[in-house]
Amino acid sequence: MTVPVAESQAAIAAGSQSFAAAAKLMPAGIREDTVMLYAWCRHADDVVDGQELGSAPAAQGDPAERLARLKAETLEALHGTGPLSPPFAALRAVARRHDFPDRWPLDLIDGFAMDVAGRNYRTLNDTLDYSYHVAGVVGVMMARVMGVRDPGVLDRACDLGLAFQLTNIARDVIDDARIGRVYLPGDWLEEAGATVEGDIPSPALYAVILRLLDAAEPYYASAFAGLPALPARCAWSIAAAARIYRAIGTRIRRGGPQAYRQRIGTSGTAKAGLALRGLADVGLSRARPRAAPRDGLWTRPRA
Repeated sequence: MTVPVAESQAAIAAGSQSFAAAAKLMPAGIREDTVMLYAWCRHADDVVDGQELGSAPAAQGDPAERLARLKAETLEALHGTGPLSPPFAALRAVARRHDFPDRWPLDLIDGFAMDVAGRNYRTLNDTLDYSYHVAGVVGVMMARVMGVRDPGVLDRACDLGLAFQLTNIARDVIDDARIGRVYLPGDWLEEAGATVEGDIPSPALYAVILRLLDAAEPYYASAFAGLPALPARCAWSIAAAARIYRAIGTRIRRGGPQAYRQRIGTSGTAKAGLALRGLADVGLSRARPRAAPRDGLWTRPRA
């Protein structure tokens, strides 16, 4: 096992148990590259937030300075030949092996820049643009690692990232507001007469949260339609992850505003059951491919 792979696996095991479990479903080779890519993405996020694995303070200096340093190190990973720290060595290996355009890693960094700048999200399209930059493009890169070259299938991978991020926003709306971040569309909040405050969503805010979960549904459907284009074990991993994430929205719907009294997630037992349902999804997607046109869905930039 190479140093970047070992370091990446250790980082993911410490920082994202759900992802580490899903990655185990993938075939060797793809699994290692996926883990290395995820480790760089997680590292980049933590650098900008000044955290280590999402919690303890780590990076020093102004967020804009950390962002500039992250971009410089990323460009060195993509084009340079010098020694790198493990997360950037991992990115270099994966990006070169799978022929990433520079735009993909840099689009992710641009998403972090939106947080640093305190961008205001007025419309659903604004929220989707942010979601592409912090999650949709990760789906695109992951799909490329799995061997996908077809732009239409990469769009489906992006759709899954968008669905994941919309679900994240719905789940974390209260916690995000505490650090001054509101990703819900501003025009929706105004229309509902809702504000993001307190520990439990008001009825008006909860209605906006449900509206966002509804907006995620066509993106989940589009992503499921892309499963037949993936290698079987990769498709299982992706279908399992989709089931697990979508279940977060189900818990929000069933629990009402009171669901926010504790961290909204799924137990290990529930995840195992959802992974099995994901396996059934893969079989069904191959036996009876779903027709899920992308008409009207937000589409990632191509140029």
